[in-house]
Amino acid sequence: MAESTTLKAEARTKSSKGVVRSLRLEGRVPAVIYGDKKSPELISVNYKDVNALYQTGTFTSHLLDIEIDGRKERVIPRDVQREVVRDFIIHVDFLRLGKNATITVDVPVHFVNHEASPGLKAGGVLNIVRHEIELACPAESIPEAIEIDLTGVEMGSSIHISSVKLPTGVKPTIDRDFTVATVAAPAAVVSAESSAPAAAAAAPAAAAGAKGAAAPAAGAKAPAAGAKAPAAAAKPAGKK
Repeated sequence: MAESTTLKAEARTKSSKGVVRSLRLEGRVPAVIYGDKKSPELISVNYKDVNALYQTGTFTSHLLDIEIDGRKERVIPRDVQREVVRDFIIHVDFLRLGKNATITVDVPVHFVNHEASPGLKAGGVLNIVRHEIELACPAESIPEAIEIDLTGVEMGSSIHISSVKLPTGVKPTIDRDFTVATVAAPAAVVSAESSAPAAAAAAPAAAAGAKGAAAPAAGAKAPAAGAKAPAAAAKPAGKK
């Protein structure tokens, strides 16, 4: 399960453009905490601290304890706004999590034991359909990642969500047995196999065509031989 990380913050009372601009110049990021039927709370966090968490790739599925003036708020990042041109963080929304809260998060999928898959060992290709899975989770039980074991997976097999072991209380938000990944034959093998029946079907047709073309050629030779005989008979008439 994902462990919470403490992020220090400072309270702020104003949200005007001038105040926000000053915060960014000081190396801080404006943010807000909302949810759990409480009033939104304006805060700011250190840019380096929040950017380091963002770069992990699991920021929006990671529990945080935001420390403000000695007290802590359990939250999860919900939205990160970035500057369009220079691509740095300019604002963060944090969702406040109450007791026994259930939330929806996108959890990354990790595949292990590639070398133990007969299909991959035979040259198959792992086709990942879903790199992340949207899950409904208790706030205290958010998995870091969904791990899928490829041991024994054969060529042509499909891995469905029903075969993936999820933590207690965690379930996918999609109500059907969707495909997470497949082990497919390489494109060259598929191409060769699909072209073989076409080549086999073309062979008899080609042979029949060649045989039909040979018959008229043989028939055309006979009139040519017959045409030579009248020419020979005409020769004595010339001597008279």
